[in-house]
Amino acid sequence: MTYGYARVSTKGQAKYGNSLESQSLLLTEAGADKIFYDSFTGRKMERPEFNKLLSVLHEGDKLIVTKLDRFARSAVQGSQMIEELIAKGVTVHVLNIGLMDNTPTGKLIRNIMLSFAEFERDMIVERTQEGKAIAREKGIRVDGRPTVNVNQMELKKFREKQKGGEMTVAECCAALNISRSTWYNLFNSC
Repeated sequence: MTYGYARVSTKGQAKYGNSLESQSLLLTEAGADKIFYDSFTGRKMERPEFNKLLSVLHEGDKLIVTKLDRFARSAVQGSQMIEELIAKGVTVHVLNIGLMDNTPTGKLIRNIMLSFAEFERDMIVERTQEGKAIAREKGIRVDGRPTVNVNQMELKKFREKQKGGEMTVAECCAALNISRSTWYNLFNSC
């Protein structure tokens, strides 16, 4: 049987031709009978749908991916996994490279391409961290949820009105301009 594997890490990848939709189209055109989809980092080989795919691959099957970096972003893990699949009798076809094999030249090309994929991932992480550091220096919040600033006296006033039946939780939240979950978080902290 011919299987396809498509993966994205972020929603933004659709802009760069890596969307699940575009990968699915290419995999179907290449003859994939069944396609497994992940929205997960390629740095780790432990991915829900990828693990399901590995469990159904048998000798004589074919695995198609659109690009090597959709398969893995770690040179060591990616190369090892491809070697294991080939040793198991699975044909691995990367559409923008060709068929993978365990010849010395095949291993060299695979390792170079996987090294570039890992390098690209590392550069993305570095740029993201630099951008966050610059934003923090400018006082821009970049991680986590924003801090909710609610006047404690006002919160207690609305709490009493809600407890007394004068106002509903929804009305209190609207008056304080907070979400229901924030209300309960603040309510439990008083």
